[in-house]
Amino acid sequence: MKKTIFTIIMMLVAVCASAQSSARVATKKQTTTTTKSAQAKASQARKVLDKTASIVGRKGGASASFKISSAKIGSTQGTIYVKGNKFHARTPQAIVWFNGKTQWTYMKSTDEVNVSNPTEAQQVAMNPYNFINIYKQGYTLSMKADATNYNVRMVAQNKNRSVQEMYITINKKTYAPTQVKMREGQTWTTISITGFKAKDQSDAIFVFNHKDFPSAEVVDLR
Repeated sequence: MKKTIFTIIMMLVAVCASAQSSARVATKKQTTTTTKSAQAKASQARKVLDKTASIVGRKGGASASFKISSAKIGSTQGTIYVKGNKFHARTPQAIVWFNGKTQWTYMKSTDEVNVSNPTEAQQVAMNPYNFINIYKQGYTLSMKADATNYNVRMVAQNKNRSVQEMYITINKKTYAPTQVKMREGQTWTTISITGFKAKDQSDAIFVFNHKDFPSAEVVDLR
């Protein structure tokens, strides 16, 4: 009788061990499959962004119209000219020049120019194409697609990064972005883009010229 009970116990132990081993194998397979799927999506997203960057970031530059909406700054619209990481934006309220390092913001209501070195988030808020300069490092990429667009998601790997999350909607035919949504802290900013034109831009357009605004007061905030 004791031998029979011992045999049953040993059989139960063996069954449990086998079940646990099978569960570990299944979990490992599932994790491997999930990892491979995420890697594939990241690779696809990078290829789409590479193509978009080659179009938007063309050597000569480009221009477009945009509408921006945010709880912080409200809503406005305007035109933007880009060349590499430089941009020049015009809205009814302000004109912005950025030469890759220094930003000049002319406020029409006060006839004042603020000079600053903008953060990454501030650059994205005024330049919807700035994602082409930052997606290659420090972000985890993923992508979904529908009949018309690629929808790329960028999530910051460093929690201290100013732009923590971005969604970029890219037209499948043209590879031009039509919308950029970015999250800074808990605040979302949405930028819609239309009328993209591949057109050469002069470097002078990205630098503030005081001669064009002789009465403006220049305030250096750097």
